[in-house]
Amino acid sequence: MATEQGVVVKLGRQTAWVKTTRSSACNTCASKGACQTHNSGKEMEVEALNSPSAKIGDNVVISIKTSSLLKMSFLLYVFPILCMIVGAAIGLEIAHILSVDSSVCSAIVGLSFFILAFAVIKIAGNKMASKNAYRPKIIKILGNHLSSSPT
Repeated sequence: MATEQGVVVKLGRQTAWVKTTRSSACNTCASKGACQTHNSGKEMEVEALNSPSAKIGDNVVISIKTSSLLKMSFLLYVFPILCMIVGAAIGLEIAHILSVDSSVCSAIVGLSFFILAFAVIKIAGNKMASKNAYRPKIIKILGNHLSSSPT
């Protein structure tokens, strides 16, 4: 499980918005060059399921299953490339049948499949977002951040 600590800043019906800061795990992440949080060094807010009933100001630990994270990463990063490659291969075959330039046909069909992949990602992403297995969860309340600060 991937875990991170943060502070609850807003509550929803069954969720809480948790503000987290970039951790040392970010330094080993393969996507750190493209991540806004890593590059800016700022905090980010994550909506997490709030089964332990954390309150605003609570220090909490949030987690997401590694398998869910890998599935989402595959869908977002690998699936579009695979679709583009399959589309390009189909374009080559269609070009021979239609007697058109194979490079142009391959590029057009490959690009079409690539764009189609994002429509599939949008639909699959919406389905995944509705399932609790793909959402971060608050797994532990560490204490109240507000009560530990000096007044």
